[in-house]
Amino acid sequence: MGKEHNKRMMEYVMEQLSELSGVRNISMMGGYIFYCNERIFGGIYGSGELLIKITETSRLYMPDSEPELPYDGAKEMLPCSILENSEKLQEMVTKMWDELPKRKPKKKNR
Repeated sequence: MGKEHNKRMMEYVMEQLSELSGVRNISMMGGYIFYCNERIFGGIYGSGELLIKITETSRLYMPDSEPELPYDGAKEMLPCSILENSEKLQEMVTKMWDELPKRKPKKKNR
């Protein structure tokens, strides 16, 4: 999977989440990290598919997803099996928010 595929996938994910406020992404090393109200909920990595952080909610919404590593040294994530269902995807991301870690403040240079 190349950068162009990842870009198209990112655009599709953003389209599927377009009715949710506070959703944004940042480009990182050829992939994308997705935030909802400044908490990371997923990303697109080397596989070129959307992977979702594992929480009680994400397991509930995607019970058939088998955890996988997005890259060496990372925590396992779930391949998004509900990407085509924007309503269900938006509902899951909204309900996951309370389970996601708060964003760490940036360290200031002295």
